[in-house]
Amino acid sequence: MRLKRIVTLCLMAVAFFSVWADEEGTELKCEVEVNSSKVQNVSKDVFNTLKESITQYINDNRWTDAQFAVNEKIECKMLLVVNKYDQATGKMECELTVQSQRPVYNSSYLTTLINFKDTKVTFDYQEGDQLVFNEQDWESNLTGILNFYAYLILAIDFDSFALNGGEPYFEKAANVVRMAQSTAEIGWKAFEDPKNRSAVLSAFTDKATSSIREIYYNYHRLGLDQMVVSVDKGRKTVTEQLEKLKTIYDAQPMSVCLSMFKDAKLDELVNIYSKANQTEKDEVYEMLNPIYPADQERLNKIKAPPEP
Repeated sequence: MRLKRIVTLCLMAVAFFSVWADEEGTELKCEVEVNSSKVQNVSKDVFNTLKESITQYINDNRWTDAQFAVNEKIECKMLLVVNKYDQATGKMECELTVQSQRPVYNSSYLTTLINFKDTKVTFDYQEGDQLVFNEQDWESNLTGILNFYAYLILAIDFDSFALNGGEPYFEKAANVVRMAQSTAEIGWKAFEDPKNRSAVLSAFTDKATSSIREIYYNYHRLGLDQMVVSVDKGRKTVTEQLEKLKTIYDAQPMSVCLSMFKDAKLDELVNIYSKANQTEKDEVYEMLNPIYPADQERLNKIKAPPEP
């Protein structure tokens, strides 16, 4: 009886630590939403299981060799809007918005790293289909897309904490893009679309625009993270990164990294410069205006007189 009890306790301990290790090990804390309001006269069960499958796939897979405590998980969101669904074949045509955040040092503030909409998302999915993770072989377009964005989230997050810290995950994202070239799926081909997945990868890895990675590091680690010590010093570093952004614009004015930076950061910049002096505000406005001429409303808020 005593031996049986010891064995039972050991098994319980193994189970506990296995769960604990899994919880510690997973890197992403992703909120998934599937919006199927555009699809009528179809059972919603398939979309509910799709949401569950994506949630489990993103949150339960191990994407890195790094260990993440529960409170260190990267907070992200995926909003999948289903535009069309062929019930017979399971083919879905969708748009996917990917967002990720990271905490600013010694504060409760979360800063946005990614806020990107992919408008060329198509895949086949039938209710109950299993999503299989395979790093070396192509399983499906859906898992390929999820893999790409999981690695992109990791790459940019790691880059924001250490200079070029996301390199291993950009390499993994590049491997996904390479495997996709042998398929006929849209959204993966170079020069097919200036804002597709291939273009996003190139924006962060090609020589002409890869300085965006250094900008992300300096902006977050040496800018935002330093504001708890000195707001003025941190803001000065952010301003220097906007100057570097202008050099990317001069080299590749249509690069998707410029619109990705805008969609993640423009509202935040309004707050950062809300109490800057007028000279600094005008300087930032003059730097950003040529890059984002269609965003005058938000740029004007940057230039507005300092708050009292």
